[in-house]
This record gives sequence, structure tokens and C-alpha cells, in this order.
Amino acid sequence: MKRKQERARQKAMGGSVEREKVMRTVALPEAIVVSELANRMTERVGDVVKSLMQMGLMVTQNETIDADTAELIIQEFGHTVQRVSDADVEDVIKEIVDDEGDLLTRPPVVTIMGHVDHGKTSLLDAIRKAKVVSGEAGGITQHIGAYQVKASNGSVLCFLDTPGHAAFTSMRSRGAQVTDIVVLVVAADDAVMPQTVEAIAHAKAANVPMIVAINKIDKHEANPTKVRTDLLQHEVVVEKMSGEVQDVEVSAATGQGLDELIEAIALQSELLELKANPNRAAQGAVIEAQLDVGRGPVATVLIQNGTLRQGDIFVVGEQYGKVRALINDKGERVKEAGPSVPVEVLGLNGTPGAGDVLNVTETEAQAREIAEYRANAAKDKRAAAGAATTLEQLMANAKADEDVSELPILVKADVQGSAEAIVQAMEKIGNDEVRVRVLHSGV
Repeated sequence: MKRKQERARQKAMGGSVEREKVMRTVALPEAIVVSELANRMTERVGDVVKSLMQMGLMVTQNETIDADTAELIIQEFGHTVQRVSDADVEDVIKEIVDDEGDLLTRPPVVTIMGHVDHGKTSLLDAIRKAKVVSGEAGGITQHIGAYQVKASNGSVLCFLDTPGHAAFTSMRSRGAQVTDIVVLVVAADDAVMPQTVEAIAHAKAANVPMIVAINKIDKHEANPTKVRTDLLQHEVVVEKMSGEVQDVEVSAATGQGLDELIEAIALQSELLELKANPNRAAQGAVIEAQLDVGRGPVATVLIQNGTLRQGDIFVVGEQYGKVRALINDKGERVKEAGPSVPVEVLGLNGTPGAGDVLNVTETEAQAREIAEYRANAAKDKRAAAGAATTLEQLMANAKADEDVSELPILVKADVQGSAEAIVQAMEKIGNDEVRVRVLHSGV
């Protein structure tokens, strides 16, 4: 009523009723709801719908339009456009370029690879003087273990022990991606086996230097020369054969050659000149993640740069959290972890995937926003993959499926890496009459 009287008074006085129009800069994402667009331009929704109709689009105020259409509308109303993308939320975790002066030498990350039962963990134990093998199921490593070892000359080495079993290819390939040096363990009485070849392929793909450890040298039937000649077929030429690759004869049982192996690793890491800046926000890779009773989701993280401290807020893959506690490889609680240090991180809101990257953010809101964006992007990707099949394909599949019986299974594993490996193995099982269908897998 007041406004009406005001207008009438202005009309009587012969003044202009129109207010000055404010030109705005409108932030425009990849898709926007019509009412939200009107809101951002401070225009009436009816006017925006009307101008869309003039363009030949019959939409209501609750429908979504694409950025190009919205841009035309914004320009028609005389505002300026500022394109923003949903992916902009990830800009907070920018790559920091470190100054040469800030970089300090960091311990090398060494991955032990090789065929199943060739003595990788026993070799690590001999180096670590600890017994892990006895605790493994049937003496076979199920998970990636990460340990720090102090060599006799005082240098620190970080070891990753990857499972040798065939099903764990996916985990092993990740093991090679965070490492600086690969130690290829080959049993002297068994020579080169399928997974030895696979490990060589991973090391070459990751472009990391390799050291060959010829294990079980104390056995009566040991034949190290056969190992060296077998390796030639896979383009691994050891120093004894006048090549580049260092080779060391070791025995995990008697401890022979361990010091030479550590020296070889130390020499190789000196050549690589590994450096990192500990005085910055931490960045690391998840080696393994599990859901622990009483502790919630726990991730084994190898810090690659910076220092992770208790109380840091971080985002890792589609999960985020705040560091409640850090536990080192000996099971002790630590306040912080620097470059090349493996730690268990507590305080996640869900289990991340093995191989996800951990980044520290400044605020919890940032971390939540990035995690939500990534989760939505992954969901859209899955939906798009499902929508890509045409009706004919669906019909053809349905016809083919009539003759096949399915065994639906749920996979629950203690850690993410195992779950993945088991699902991959399960999907390959089957013939023309029956097959396995994995309904869901999780930790």
C-alpha cells in the first residue's frame, strides 16, 4: 500500500518511477536453476522466464538450464558473466613449488617385490630383526606393510612390503608408484617366476631404479648364475653381467649379504638425491585403509612432502577428516610425521581407497567441499557409465543372461586393497552356465 501511494505521489509530481538499474557480475556454474539465475541477477523470475520463452525455451522457474543459455540471458539483461566451475573448489590444494633452500634430504622409500614365497618378508624381517611372517596367514603377506629401518651406518630407510600373490597386482602397481627404489627378490633355487616378471614390468612402468636381491643363497640347490641369465630375457642386465643393475646375494635365514644390500640401497638413494620440504602442508599417499573396531576408519599413509601433525584437517579422495592420532610402524603414538614416514592416521569420516592422495587443507569447510565435489563427480561418472548402454544392448544382454545362472555375493574384507583384489579375481570366475556377480564390496 505504501509503495502504491509513493508511486502515485511521484506520478503526480511528474518524477520518474524507474530506479537506477544495478549492473552485476554474475557467477555462472556449468548448470543453474532459472530461479537462482534470476536471484543472482536481482531480476524478477517472471522476466527471466519470459525472455527464455522468447528464445524458444519453454521452462519453469525450477528447471535447470545450461551455462551457454544462461550466458545469453545474462547479457540480454545487461549484466556481465563470470564463468566458474565446480572443480574450482580443488584450487585450494595447489601444487606448492618449493625453493631449493627449503629442501632437506629425505629417506628413500624402498619397495620389496617378487614372486610369492621367494622370501620378501623374511628378508625384511632379517633387516628389521622382527618377526612378521609367523603372524601372516600361511606365511603369505596379505597387506602392504610399511616400516622404517635404521641401517648400521645410521641412515634411515623406509620399506614397503608388497604382497607377491597374483591377486594383488592392483595393490602392487600402487606400491611401485610411491617408491624411489625397487628391490626385486628372486629365490636362487627357483629363478624367475611369473610375478617376478610382473614386478619388473611395474618397476619399469613407474620408472624407478631396481636392485636385484638373490635370496636363499644358503640353500644347497641355490644357483645364482641361473637367476642372472634368466633376468637377461627381461632386459634386466646385472652388474656381474656387465650391466647397470646392482645385484646382491643374500640369505634371510643366515643374515648373509644384508649389509651389502643396505649399502646398495643407500648408494642408489645418494645417486637419486631425494629431497623434500618438511616445513609445509603435508601431502601423502594412502597405502592401505581399513575399518577398525573401536578406532573407526584407519588409513596407512606414506607422507611424501611436508609434515602431518595431530589436529591437521585433510582431504583424501572422497573422504575428509581431522587427524585424531598418528601411530608409527612400531605401534607408538607420534605427534607428527615428516617426508618418507609411514603412519596410521585416525580421524577419517570414511574409508578411502588405496592409492588416494592425502592433502592438508586450511579449514574443515574446504575439506568437506572438496570431498563432496569428488563424491558427486564419481557418482555422476558411474551414472553416465550406466546410461551409456542402449536399449538394444540391454535387450541383447537380457537374452544372453537367461541361460546363465548367477551367484550373487557380498565381499567384506578387512582392508581396501584386499577387497579390490578379491573382487577383481571374482569377476574373472565363471563359464557359459554360471558366473559370479559382485553386488557390493566394502571394508
